[in-house]
Amino acid sequence: MRIASTTMLRLTTLGLLIAMAAPASAQAQSYGTIKGKVVWGGAQVPELPPKVKQGENVKDAQVCAAEPIPDESLVIDPRSKGVKYCLVYLVRPKGSNPELVNTLVEEHPQVVIDQQGCKFVPHLVALHEKQQALFKSSDPVAHNVRLQGFSNSLNFMLPANGELPRPLSSERRPMPMACDIHPWMQGYIMVFDHPFFAVTDEEGNFEIPGVPAGEQNVVIWHEKVGYVTPGLARGQAVEVQAGKETSLGEVTLDPSKVR
Repeated sequence: MRIASTTMLRLTTLGLLIAMAAPASAQAQSYGTIKGKVVWGGAQVPELPPKVKQGENVKDAQVCAAEPIPDESLVIDPRSKGVKYCLVYLVRPKGSNPELVNTLVEEHPQVVIDQQGCKFVPHLVALHEKQQALFKSSDPVAHNVRLQGFSNSLNFMLPANGELPRPLSSERRPMPMACDIHPWMQGYIMVFDHPFFAVTDEEGNFEIPGVPAGEQNVVIWHEKVGYVTPGLARGQAVEVQAGKETSLGEVTLDPSKVR
């Protein structure tokens, strides 16, 4: 009995040591990836007129009208019909991924929001609240930045070729971003308290890695439509499998809902 008890004790101790040594690999397998593509649902791809025409008589025309300023509120790739500048994110994610947050902040401690050619670059910005927003102007004219959200309220001047870092708190909705000096300048910024977000690329593709396995709720938002996915602000239920990719396939942006 004494030998059996000693053996059991050794096996139990060994099991505990293995369990203590395993979290890194086990943890790596407890995450999955959500990916998909947002596509325009119409037969024809709309062409929006420029916000400012080349040579137009506007404020600071030597800079702002040197080239046409496109309307980026609805950017669609004519070949793939992919929709750019859609915001994709989890609502109240179940679980966390601290390592992903650390990596995000280490690799991109600052997220740049530029004012270039009298437009916001990029048009839609997403960042974690631990990342710092760096507002800048690459133009030889002054701009200002005005943001109004639930947790953030900013309105400040940016001199020509100036920059200003600003910490931002997480928000519940994307914030409109404007320059009051040049009223056609519009954009959006969203700040999260988790790392599970993405912005669609030129062909409408998105990918969110490191998502905790289990049921999650995914939202796709676009400024011309609002909530694209079913469930609106509550999101669309998605089952994420550990170590695998979960595809939403092609998510259609309904032209009839464009405002």
